Amino acid sequence: MSEPRSNAARPYDALLVKGEERKQRILAVAKRLLARNGWRSITLAQIAREAGVSPAGLLHHFASKEQLLHAVLEARDSDDEQHADFTGDLVESVEHVADRFRRSPDLIGMFVVLLIENLDPDAPLHDRLLGRYRAAVDTLAERISSGQRAGRYRTDLDPAVKAVEIVAFLNGMETSWLLDPSIPLTRVFQQYALSLARDLTRPDTC
Repeated sequence: MSEPRSNAARPYDALLVKGEERKQRILAVAKRLLARNGWRSITLAQIAREAGVSPAGLLHHFASKEQLLHAVLEARDSDDEQHADFTGDLVESVEHVADRFRRSPDLIGMFVVLLIENLDPDAPLHDRLLGRYRAAVDTLAERISSGQRAGRYRTDLDPAVKAVEIVAFLNGMETSWLLDPSIPLTRVFQQYALSLARDLTRPDTC
């Protein structure tokens, strides 16, 4: 009795794999088109055509354009969580962000375009992007506060203000690199990391 069930499961498993592959292909096309044209200029039909699926096939995975936008942001968040180091040295973590630029250029481009296009409070992704920004600032501020409590960082710095500066640098570098990919990313991030280390380090340990 078990053998027929096993055989019957194989076509279903194959369909699941094929469906997941189609979904990832749609996401990949969406990231590329969003980075190039922005969300206002593309349609679900255009994404479906370039992904090689029917409009109905796309809607099977993403019921609306807004749902697809959230899905590509989740892909960016997942990439960050997979590669980010939230427990190691803060300065080293910032320096290594340059690796993400080379690893996921489509995610960088997509995120910058969506961020700019959703500055308006009424834009569909504004609240999510604002929440993401505030969470990033809060996380960095807590890491700085932790370093202050441990005696590694000087205590006359406001962690929240320094965190805003770090996020501003990272966001600004994303935009600058998209505008001019010839920027020497490694050197720029190394220099900023050195400057950040000097700012954070207690004067008596310099």
